[in-house]
Parts: sequence; structure tokens; C-alpha cells
Amino acid sequence: MPRVALVTGGTRGIGAAVCKALAAAGYKVAANYGGNDEAAQKFKAETGINVYKWDVSSFDGCAAGVKQVEADLGPIDVLVCGAAGNFLVPTEMLSPNGFKSVVAIDLLGSFNASRLAFEQLKRTRGSIIFISAGMAHMPHAFQAHVGAAKAGVDQLMKCLALEWGGYGMRANSIVPGPIGGTEGMRRLASAATMDELIASIPLRRIGTLDDIAAVAVFLASPWASYVTGTIIAVDGGQSLVGSAPFNQSAARILAQATRA
Repeated sequence: MPRVALVTGGTRGIGAAVCKALAAAGYKVAANYGGNDEAAQKFKAETGINVYKWDVSSFDGCAAGVKQVEADLGPIDVLVCGAAGNFLVPTEMLSPNGFKSVVAIDLLGSFNASRLAFEQLKRTRGSIIFISAGMAHMPHAFQAHVGAAKAGVDQLMKCLALEWGGYGMRANSIVPGPIGGTEGMRRLASAATMDELIASIPLRRIGTLDDIAAVAVFLASPWASYVTGTIIAVDGGQSLVGSAPFNQSAARILAQATRA
């Protein structure tokens, strides 16, 4: 019987790549999304993967969505928490609502999905995979809100690995580095800093969406049955050299926006 995977933020970017890879690996996949109906319907038409619209930051909305996925596909074996908010802003200009909006999607959304999928994952001895971010571990200028939220996500992951391991459940985080095909990389590309960024990465290339998806499939699989509580950097070694290239690029992007 095919296993079931739910991916929040699953119709674009990294989430979409993870959905496609899990489907190719034989999973029945449900892709959650929050608001972009056009992108979601395009994704569904291209992949045949079921899409489900709900706000992950709403406990009640998430409860209804998780329940619907089980009714349609069966109990969840794999939960990938990929829904995220991100934008560049100097911290002194960051509004409380802007900060709360990112924390609500990234951190509260991850809690809601995990908490509400718990009973299903307990039955299936399932796996939770969180999509984290480098700024959770290295300071990235103008993204204090994202760094704070993702640091919370990684701590949530460790607590769930500790508390729920006795049920045979696993929890791990993936920390993507510079990945092509994401909104963040499109912003960097527009700032004409790609050569500088690539030169700073030990593997001398930008990562692909498939690089992240492959690790997610591994963590979901029986091959990772003794892997839990880990944070796996998929960044070409970028975490070894620090966040200075990102910080320089972010400063240029904001400077360009100010001049525009």
C-alpha cells in the first residue's frame, strides 16, 4: 500500500520539488498551499498531485486540512513542513505585524501541522521533515525575523524527536543553502552578485531544487530509520564560510530598491 506524504508550502519552489520527488518515489502526495491559486492549479495540472488550500498558521484551518488529507489519501506517513514567509527588511524598519507574519507561517505553522498530524504519524510511525534556513544558525542581515522563526523551528524539531521517538516517530531538519529556482535566489540574481556568491561556496555552484528533494526523500525513507533530531545542511559547504556573501548581496538589493 502506498505511503502518504503531506507537504506544506508544496506547490512552489522547494516544496514543489519535494512533492515531485516523493511522488516519483511512490508516495501518495498532498500539497498544501496558502494563497496562490493560479500557481497551485498549474502545479496540479502539471503533476497530478492533489492540492489543498489552508492557512498553516490557523490551528482550526490546519486541523480541517489534515483531516481532509487523511480522508482522501489515508493516514499520513511523512509530513514535510515547508511553508515559509520571507522578505528583506532592516530590523529597525521591521513592523511587529511583519515579524509576526513570518513567525506565524514558519514556526506556528510547523507546530500546527506537527501537532495535528501527530495521531496519524503515531499510527504510521512516521517522519517529520522541517525545511529550515541558514539564517537560523548564521546571522543574515535584514532577515532577523526569518532567522528567529527558523531557529525556533529547529528547536521544535529537536523537542519532537526527543518526545515522540518512543512512538517510533522521527523528526529532522534540512537547511538549504543557495538554491536555484527559489524566490530568494531570484532576488540575488537580480542584484548581479551570482559570480561572487558562487566563488564563496566550497563546491563552487548554486544548489538545485533536486538537491534538497533528494535529502527529503532519504529522510522519509527506511534508509533513514535511525536518523532523528538532526539538522542536515544542504549548502555546498556554504555554512563553513559564513553568511558574509549573503549579507553583502542583501545590502545591494536594498540599496537598489531605495534608488529605484
